[in-house]
Amino acid sequence: MRIITIALLLITTIVSAQTMQKKSDSLGVALDEVVIIAAKKKQLETEMKMAVTVDEFLASSNNISFIKRGAYAWEPLLNNMSTERSTVTIDGMHIFGACTDKMDPVTSYVESNNLSEIDIKSGQEGSLHGATVAGSINLKRKSTAFTFEENYKGAYQTGFEFNNNQFFNLANASYSNKKLVVDASIAHRKANNYKDGNNDEIKHSQFEKLNASIGIAYKTSELSSLKVDAIFDKAKDVGFPALPMDLSLSRALITSVAYKQFFDKGTLKVWDTKVYFNAVEHYMDDTTRPENLVHMDMPGWSTTYGLVSKINLKKNDFSSEIQLNIYDNLSIAEMRMYPQDRSERTMFAYSWPWVTTRYAGLSTSNLLEISEISQFNFGGSLGLNYNYSKYAEFNWIFHPGAPQEKTRLLPSLHAGYTLQINKYNFSIGTGYGHRAPSVSEGYGYYIYNSFDRYDYIGNPDLKNEISYEVNASAGIKIEKGSLQAKVNYFYIKNYIIGRILSLGSPMNYQSVGVKGYTSLDNASLFNFSLDASYNLLDNLHWKGTLTYARGLDDHKNNLPFIRPLSYQTSLHFSYRNFGFLTSLNGDFTQANYSPEYGEDETLSYKNWNISADYTFYIKDYKTVFQVGAENIFNEYYSTYADWGNIPRMGRNVFTSLKINF
Repeated sequence: MRIITIALLLITTIVSAQTMQKKSDSLGVALDEVVIIAAKKKQLETEMKMAVTVDEFLASSNNISFIKRGAYAWEPLLNNMSTERSTVTIDGMHIFGACTDKMDPVTSYVESNNLSEIDIKSGQEGSLHGATVAGSINLKRKSTAFTFEENYKGAYQTGFEFNNNQFFNLANASYSNKKLVVDASIAHRKANNYKDGNNDEIKHSQFEKLNASIGIAYKTSELSSLKVDAIFDKAKDVGFPALPMDLSLSRALITSVAYKQFFDKGTLKVWDTKVYFNAVEHYMDDTTRPENLVHMDMPGWSTTYGLVSKINLKKNDFSSEIQLNIYDNLSIAEMRMYPQDRSERTMFAYSWPWVTTRYAGLSTSNLLEISEISQFNFGGSLGLNYNYSKYAEFNWIFHPGAPQEKTRLLPSLHAGYTLQINKYNFSIGTGYGHRAPSVSEGYGYYIYNSFDRYDYIGNPDLKNEISYEVNASAGIKIEKGSLQAKVNYFYIKNYIIGRILSLGSPMNYQSVGVKGYTSLDNASLFNFSLDASYNLLDNLHWKGTLTYARGLDDHKNNLPFIRPLSYQTSLHFSYRNFGFLTSLNGDFTQANYSPEYGEDETLSYKNWNISADYTFYIKDYKTVFQVGAENIFNEYYSTYADWGNIPRMGRNVFTSLKINF
């Protein structure tokens, strides 16, 4: 009730403020023009596959990799760093998962048909949305522009994937006129267990997901608008073959109200303010695992409400964005153990003991056009992070006298220079920033990690992680192709990771010991990527990518989940209404693995994929049919990022039909 009351008060304040806004009749179409420009965004699909999931789309980025515990809800790693070190938002809104095992990343609560693009910022350039080390991933929802006349648009897509019998339906529609815009989408996916390259069924890899969204924008004046958005997501019967339990139910409600004001004169161009509220519930249990000697339920809840307010400034060759971020989050997770008779509960504990996180930060990103061939960008943020644990007695068991509440200052700075000389481009940049420990790192209590089979304990007294980074790029672009190299290096002080504790005994019967989150003196990460493209003919295009990463702790031991040398190459051919694509991707052997953190060597693998599409019209409706196959040779393999060496999917033939209207 307290959250709803605050949200209503904030909404009322915004609505009242917009009615007092002075009207302008000097630029009657300014709002339409600006919104139309912003709406021209690429579709969320890849050349290989039209009906990609959000995870599959993100995987096409050079600096994103994934930890996979099954076929659903992959954990995105930005610059080979776990989600604690990155900021993931939806239209700038902070959302926090409710699963201690990280089985509900923010990316799992949206669908490809309600997003227009995904904005990925590396390192401290991503600090605009809050404190970070690895960078930021901002999932941007589709937003239709106001139109002079009534306009209806939409699309429907259906398809089937044969390996796991996945059937999906995606639909979205929009209506617009001079004063009103309505965007809506719905998506449903259902899949059975998949089969690996040996044609063996991977049990507990099924999933079912329903996602729906709506956005309503109203033009309150010639230069202002009010918008209400909502996303509802529900997943059920989701199996995780790499874990000892599965997801019975997950639900998320994500809502926001935004007011946007444009200005036709002066340095201030746009002021955009949004209040938001989201709630996530996540229920893990092992009722489908009769082999477990002791049964366990692990429900979790996360509630967040916040404010994002930003202004855009421009004067001559200087432009700037200033953003205020405020949010309040409550994270609760329980652990309940039962014998074979579930009517008799033997143990209860809070694995997240009602942890409140409050954050307020002011950030800026600036661009100065030095000349026609050079730019200088710089910015930073200053945030205040507050944590409070309601049931601190769980933390005091391992850390007697640890404070029940803690406040941290989180500064950030970044700067970069880019130069374009004819067909050559160069850039160099640097950054410095802090991040606070996550809820699990600071306050987690006996969180079981099935990868290394240890129970993990948080430490409220952990220091801030402090990141120093440098980055550079160089490239060439000619008429028929391009070549681009990028590199970054992170030196992180007080690097947070789990180490074996001498006290305490494991609570989970599958555990081999207890680890506590602690701070290493330092750690370093290096990332490199090389992209190339070439137009062999007008309708024959080649692309290639090579990536490499290395991570070391303060004793020069390997860090876990660092991607080995990997590659991807593709060839795309188009003829009239037909399109054909073939690609090859793979990893080399992971030689630099980390036994200390539960890793073993993973062998090299290669995947050959192929797809074909045909575009035609049903009356005036553009229709595209696609058929393809992934892992054509049905190779059996697992990668460095597959939790517990769970094998990947074998050969998968897929089909898809999309109609635009």
